[in-house]
Amino acid sequence: MSPFMPRPPPLRRVSRQPRQEGTGGDLTDVLQRAVPAGNRLGPRETDGTRDGRRKSMEPATQSEMGAVPNGKGHDVGENASVAEKTPAEAADHPHRLEPAEGNLAESQGFLPNAEDMKTTQFTDFEGKTSFGMSVFNLGNAIMGSGILGLAYAMANTGIVLFLFLLTAVAGLSSYSIHLLLKSSGIVGIRAYEQLGFRAFGIPGKMAAAVAITLQNIGAMSSYLYIVKYEFPLVIQAFLKVDKPSDEWYLNGNYLVIIVSVSVILPLALMKQLGYLGYTSGFSLSCMVFFLIAVIYKKFQVPCPFADFSYNGTAALNVSAAHSVEDEGPSPCNPRMVTLNSQTAYTIPILAFAFVCHPEVLPIYTELRNPSKRRMQHVSNISIAVMYIMYFLAALFGYLTFYGNVEAELLHTYSRIDPYDKLILCVRLAVLTAVTLTVPIVLFPVRRAIQQMLFPNKTFNWPRHICIAVVLLTLINLLVIFAPNILGIFGIIGATSAPCLIFIFPAIFYIRIVPKEDEPMRSVPKVLAACFAGLGFLFMIMSLSFIIIDWTTGSKNSGSGH
Repeated sequence: MSPFMPRPPPLRRVSRQPRQEGTGGDLTDVLQRAVPAGNRLGPRETDGTRDGRRKSMEPATQSEMGAVPNGKGHDVGENASVAEKTPAEAADHPHRLEPAEGNLAESQGFLPNAEDMKTTQFTDFEGKTSFGMSVFNLGNAIMGSGILGLAYAMANTGIVLFLFLLTAVAGLSSYSIHLLLKSSGIVGIRAYEQLGFRAFGIPGKMAAAVAITLQNIGAMSSYLYIVKYEFPLVIQAFLKVDKPSDEWYLNGNYLVIIVSVSVILPLALMKQLGYLGYTSGFSLSCMVFFLIAVIYKKFQVPCPFADFSYNGTAALNVSAAHSVEDEGPSPCNPRMVTLNSQTAYTIPILAFAFVCHPEVLPIYTELRNPSKRRMQHVSNISIAVMYIMYFLAALFGYLTFYGNVEAELLHTYSRIDPYDKLILCVRLAVLTAVTLTVPIVLFPVRRAIQQMLFPNKTFNWPRHICIAVVLLTLINLLVIFAPNILGIFGIIGATSAPCLIFIFPAIFYIRIVPKEDEPMRSVPKVLAACFAGLGFLFMIMSLSFIIIDWTTGSKNSGSGH
């Protein structure tokens, strides 16, 4: 046995020999020499690191699934566990080579790279919508019938004050979306209801879902209400029917049902919101046509204009122009600043002119190559385009009629010539745009209902179709048999809209952002708290004006949507 004892040193010499030669055939040694010293893996790390990576990939895939909820079958507990597991995984693997994966919930641009590889495996309709289609969808969600009342708002505020208020509201809306996106990026969740759950648990989730449901049902009801009462008048004017008849095509109840079944329902049954980008683009084109017509009419209508009124025999009688409000000796001179009894009513109208927040996160979910910066660009472009259209429509509408402008701009044109073909086409275009907005607004309602009633269910076509049919049926019944319910929806809108625009994004941000990153007295959280207070102020103002209208019997207050 003793003669064999000296053999270990020669073995050590053999193991050192390739290192001394430097040109040996050991591939491992060559690779070790090629890799920089700071990035080399030790001999004991190779297998363990490989196994650690393999294990770390499995929970990362699950977290990806929870980080991109589309409202169709995501467990609340699953989403809640994502942000809890991610820091724990980072602690268990401090030397992981892919920190962007380990810190998924903390990253601002969460899922910019990993989503391309994994999101499409989770669901086949995630991340398919282009940047332009997302802009169309969000712009269509912003653009509502409120644009018809902005000229009246400018008449009661003046050009400069209106421009200041509109700019402030646009900036506040963009900031509100920033709060939503930042909260979403921190916890890796893209559902308004789930942000409420992460911030306040079940009460927060239910409050967000109920607010979205009531706000959007009220908006859809008001859109179909416009279709019910405006569509028969447009057909009647096209046919030059002076005396309304009992024909079915002049009955608003039949027309609203036909529009709902033939146009709205097929679009509402789309599985992916991104497919509505084409109809949203067409809807915005209709509103561009409306804007062009308003600008054109400014140079065609004299001031003061001749007011046409017709009796039952359609004999047109020219009467002197009358003013809605006394403009003094110069009724055709624009005013830069105006303060009167109606000025305060315009503030809620403008405050809700950019309502799109229930649709932001669903659009973000389906955005191709999503990131917080990319979605913020979508929001900023949409708000900027709507801001320009709002201001131009209000400005040229006001400069056409000045103090004579009515709360609904197109009705003022009808006072000049009820059979004006251009204005009739514009009214038809506005009806088309309003109709095509309904499916966009319906998607968040359906998702909110699924979050409340079916939180753990995956996507199911029968349930998807059933919810859309039930919603449209309910809204049609309200519009046909209970038109006065719109007053109730005015109260609901004055309550839910400030919550969705101002209050919820701010308080969710305050609760979700860790105190270690931003203390309670930090500037971002103080600004968010002030933003929530502003929302409560708008809510009190809107409710007060509605109550005053009810008690006095006037109809001065309104909403921007």
